[in-house]
Amino acid sequence: MGAITALAVGAIGAKVIGGAVAANQADKAAGRAKNAAQRAQAEIDSLKASRGDVINPFEGVTDLSAMAKDLSSQMSNPFAQLGVATQAAEMQAEQADIALANTLDTLRATGASAGGATALAQAALQSKKGIAASIESQEAANEKARAQGEANLQQQKTAEQQRIQNVAMSEGRRVQAAEAEGKAYVFSNEENRINADLDRAAGQLDQARAQQASSNQAKAAAWGGVASGVGDVLGGLAGASDRRLKKNIKLIGKSSSGINIYAFEYINKMFGNGIWQGAMSDEVPNYAVIKNIFKDYDGIDYSKIDVEFKQI
Repeated sequence: MGAITALAVGAIGAKVIGGAVAANQADKAAGRAKNAAQRAQAEIDSLKASRGDVINPFEGVTDLSAMAKDLSSQMSNPFAQLGVATQAAEMQAEQADIALANTLDTLRATGASAGGATALAQAALQSKKGIAASIESQEAANEKARAQGEANLQQQKTAEQQRIQNVAMSEGRRVQAAEAEGKAYVFSNEENRINADLDRAAGQLDQARAQQASSNQAKAAAWGGVASGVGDVLGGLAGASDRRLKKNIKLIGKSSSGINIYAFEYINKMFGNGIWQGAMSDEVPNYAVIKNIFKDYDGIDYSKIDVEFKQI
């Protein structure tokens, strides 16, 4: 359709340059987003590598049950060696014998009858029997006390052994509970910290990916705008249909939608030589008008009307 004017070339160049600038800016934004994601990942890796181990606050708990001593072996029956107080009884018996002997000597010296001596002998015998009975009673009481002491001792030993067993069981349960609580503490803190790191890493990666995707979309849109702009310029060249650009305008018909069809020539031959067929931009619907395609001149988007633009 003829040579493209310098004005059209400038318009296309402006579209291309503007789109290229926008695409370059979007590409740089995508690069910055990628670098930010890499820096964030490096920081996370560094933090993970430098963090210390979770401390078990119950790690030093020890079993103290061994400190509980079984003292039952040191217990004894206080009545086991209980003796009988026989010395006083023996002295009493000895004194009775001496008194009897003195009495018998007196009787012999005085010529007393044998009956009196017999009575004295019987009295001395009764006194010794009483002493023997007292000793037997004391021995019986001592034996009873020894038996009771032995029973008490066994009860004390049993109680002491039960106490030691209870202490051991209680201490064992305490240590087991502390160990379980410590393990749960370590596991919970490690799990929470790992989950927090994973959440943060996932959030940063998602954000970086979203920024990259958005920048790539902007880049694609910029180049799409270039193509669209160039298409608009070229379409404007095909439909440079402002009445002021034309001469020898003649009505030659109407389209099915009622748009006037003209034959005309371009005033500036650089738009095209010869006679052309088309419409006028001031007579077509607004949706088909390309405003200010060249400075303040309008064009027509012929794809939106039922008039063919062609050289005739």
